[in-house]
Amino acid sequence: MGCGKKDDFKGQSCVCEVVRAIKDIQDNAEDTCECPSNCFLEPLGAISPSNNKKRKSPDTRVFVLKTADGSPFHAFFTNRSDCACVSIFFRVEDVFDNCCAVLRVLEPVSECEGQGGRPKFETVDIVDDCCIDLKKVCKVDGFRSTDDCITVDLSCFCAVQCIADVDLDVCED
Repeated sequence: MGCGKKDDFKGQSCVCEVVRAIKDIQDNAEDTCECPSNCFLEPLGAISPSNNKKRKSPDTRVFVLKTADGSPFHAFFTNRSDCACVSIFFRVEDVFDNCCAVLRVLEPVSECEGQGGRPKFETVDIVDDCCIDLKKVCKVDGFRSTDDCITVDLSCFCAVQCIADVDLDVCED
């Protein structure tokens, strides 16, 4: 089903299973020998664990979806200055029916020096003309939650890559 394969595939999409696992790990977040960015690593916080113990526990596993041609899937979001922007980074909010999901679009940001030497985060514009510029993606070193969500059919994607476990303060109380 995924990647245009209709006859050879039995069962659900592997991308669907990974996104379901990410959702379960996020839902069970608590205050290795495997690949350090394996999407199945538990608990939440196992990917890019923070050395700073003063930070909150992560509530989000940031990931990227890849299309059949290997390019990152993207979605639009509106940032704080109300300009339309593009992101390839997502947080899973829900997985339902036959492998559909609601994904929150995450704003890619980069830390820079603000007033008085305090850290400031600015949106990273990852688009050059009409395409995702992978060199600009390398400048992303953080994420902000947005109010923009997208509903997708996970069987349409060929790969999922987990990027980081972060605290975006979006957990339900």
